[in-house]
Amino acid sequence: MHIIKLLLTKLTKSSINNRGYNKFLILKGKIEVGINEKKIEADKQWDGLKGYITNTKLSAKKIIDNYKHLWQIEKAFRISKTDLRIRPIYHRLRHRIEAHISIAFVAYSIYKELERLLIKHKTGISVKRAAELTHTIYELSYTLPQSRLMKNIILGMDNDQRGVCLAVQKG
Repeated sequence: MHIIKLLLTKLTKSSINNRGYNKFLILKGKIEVGINEKKIEADKQWDGLKGYITNTKLSAKKIIDNYKHLWQIEKAFRISKTDLRIRPIYHRLRHRIEAHISIAFVAYSIYKELERLLIKHKTGISVKRAAELTHTIYELSYTLPQSRLMKNIILGMDNDQRGVCLAVQKG
């Protein structure tokens, strides 16, 4: 309430809409703003109540139980947008849309598996940091002159890079 009263000194009539706490405001004259205490009291009756609207035939208990997992879905979308940088698609052909969705799904699956492995092996490294560390891991490929056998060797890694590699290799 203190914050709302503080904001009142900075509000203008043109900057007010009817969303959030603004529904409790009264416009007085040209630019004077006040708080509608009656609306605040009337709104208190809804404090703590939740409503669920759905088109499924699940029981009310199952809907409420599943709603508790919504944060995981929201986190998946945040990861897709930020860490994986998956952007909106502008395809119109079915196979391109399906390919885009498949790539996004596989990228997210790899992300979650890497996260699981890093936690399992107690590396203390985030997936984002692990991805950054892989940018500076270098492998040298060479062929033995007489046997023509191809060999690979990973060049020196720091402790964090070793931790990521071991977590992935051990599974």
